[in-house]
Amino acid sequence: MKTYEIRTHKSSEHLPPSEQLAGRLADLAADTTRPLDEAAVDMVINRVIDNAAVAVASLGRAPVVAARGQAEAHPHSPGATVFGLEQTQRVSPEWAAWANGVAVRELDYHDTFLAADYSHPGDNIPPILAVAQHTGADGAALLRGILTGYQIQIDLVRAICLHEHKIDHVAHLGPSAAAGIGTLLGLPSATIFQAIGQALHTTTATRQSRKGEISTWKAHAPAFAGKMAVEAVDRALRGQTSPSPIYEGEDGVIAWLLSGPDARYQVPLPEKGEPLTSILDSYTKEHSAEYQAQAWIDLARRLGAERPELRDPANVQQIVLHTSHHTHYVIGSGANDPQKYDPTASRETLDHSIPYIVAVALQDGGWHHVDSYAPERAARPDTVELWQKITTVEDKEWTRRYHSLDLSEKAFGGRIEIELTNGERVVEEIAVADAHPQGARPFGRAEYVAKFRMLAQGILDETEIERFLDVAERLPQLTAAELSGLTVTPSAPVPVAPKGLF
Repeated sequence: MKTYEIRTHKSSEHLPPSEQLAGRLADLAADTTRPLDEAAVDMVINRVIDNAAVAVASLGRAPVVAARGQAEAHPHSPGATVFGLEQTQRVSPEWAAWANGVAVRELDYHDTFLAADYSHPGDNIPPILAVAQHTGADGAALLRGILTGYQIQIDLVRAICLHEHKIDHVAHLGPSAAAGIGTLLGLPSATIFQAIGQALHTTTATRQSRKGEISTWKAHAPAFAGKMAVEAVDRALRGQTSPSPIYEGEDGVIAWLLSGPDARYQVPLPEKGEPLTSILDSYTKEHSAEYQAQAWIDLARRLGAERPELRDPANVQQIVLHTSHHTHYVIGSGANDPQKYDPTASRETLDHSIPYIVAVALQDGGWHHVDSYAPERAARPDTVELWQKITTVEDKEWTRRYHSLDLSEKAFGGRIEIELTNGERVVEEIAVADAHPQGARPFGRAEYVAKFRMLAQGILDETEIERFLDVAERLPQLTAAELSGLTVTPSAPVPVAPKGLF
């Protein structure tokens, strides 16, 4: 790896594309001769299975139905497939990226990488796959494109914090997806450079989508970034150019959206000839909730089983979660969002409320992607009473471990301190989720397949489950014709979308 310092440059300072961050990302993406890392290749297959699993489980949910309906209104040949439709039904690739992106993101149940900022790098897969199907690429090209998308998004997340400036994290996704598509298609660096600039320029938005009354747009935001990436590549292929320097310009992203004209960012990128392995630093979710909640769910379900009396709010004086800055201020009481304590809040809001999540996991001894968010579950009186007694505080040591570059000590959990009404105190801590690579039960291929089977139960026929798994596990060897098999068709017709403009 090599680290590059990026900063704002005045308009009078000429900064050629090769010295811009967008240019360096484009050079990385244009290098299609890198050796492949076996573990990284295996993980790409795992994440394709993981994405399909969570998409299957969301096929009937309103945001997914609406996005699919929009895609169906844009049939195209050759086009790309859409989760929930027949393989033969093709739509324009940018709309396939949109519909599939919403399906993958809706349940907040796929992979994650957390460092200076947040990310769900599996969001790169829908747009890259859609373009692969549309252009007749094979599995080997798709594999390289996905590895590029993961690498670039994760490296940007390692170096550049968007959240402190209230910029939504999908601003790192637009460039990474555009770069991944560039790798897939074997485009020259100059073309990828233009696509990256356009993708970034069109996908910067505020974090209000994840604040207060969180709406259905939360699932659409990364799908929009993927759709914009496809369109940016299309424009770049037609010779259209983008704002430059997009990051370093006097009126660019660093100067006005990030830390200002005097800021310096250190961005690590693989050198020429290095395999792309950042996908191995990301981790999936065992539970359908914000990633910072994964370890807390595991700890709460264990405590509830070991100490059943903790489930009764009458026995609990207060519960304080000592955790990282991000957990406290984004999904904890530090966000100062009263909605995080509201029994009538939306699923999207409850997903971002660690007090609610801990209360339910403690009482139920587990977590379910539907039942744990049901309105009647959120409104249960004993849950509401316990929930209101749970707060968070930032602990500097857990914040340090959250940002640590040493994967052996990097942590996303914290310490729980429970004061009982009888004066007893219960104190426990957890660093990472059970499913994390450093956790008690790390996810491997068997766990990804089991997750797919569990979420597909009652939605896909057994033959469709086996068919998809067979295709996915052969991804690096797939022919162009076989790529159409990287989708799923349920046994019963999917809901029909409400009518919109088209």
